[in-house]
Parts: sequence; structure tokens; C-alpha cells
Amino acid sequence: MSTDIKHRLALRVRELRKKCGYTQEKLAELAGIDYKHIQLLESKHPSSAKIETIEKLAKAFKISLSDFLDIE
Repeated sequence: MSTDIKHRLALRVRELRKKCGYTQEKLAELAGIDYKHIQLLESKHPSSAKIETIEKLAKAFKISLSDFLDIE
């Protein structure tokens, strides 16, 4: 996953999380992943995300995968 894509994904996760009023811990709980992973995904130097993780995040945000991946 390129740095640019990771950065855009980080911004998208943070944007949606704040829009939904979720903390990182709440999002992690809803997505069924460790909150430290959310921290890494949103960090200044974001980690890569597996498609399974992206699917879990979209489900936690109650949006389709295609809407989730609508990254500017």
C-alpha cells in the first residue's frame, strides 16, 4: 500500500470516526479490532490495512465498502 493511499485512508478513518462521534476505542469495539490498530491507521505514519480490516471499518461506520473507499 503506497504512502499516499495510507495517508488518505488515515484521513478517511478519522473523518468518519469524528462524524459518527466515535472514539478510537469505540470504533475498535464496533469493528472488532484492537484500538491500537485504529491508532496506527490514523497516525502520522499510518500502517497498512488489510482488506478484511477495511471491510470491518466500513461495517462499523454502517456504510458500504465503496462509500468507505471514496477517498479524496
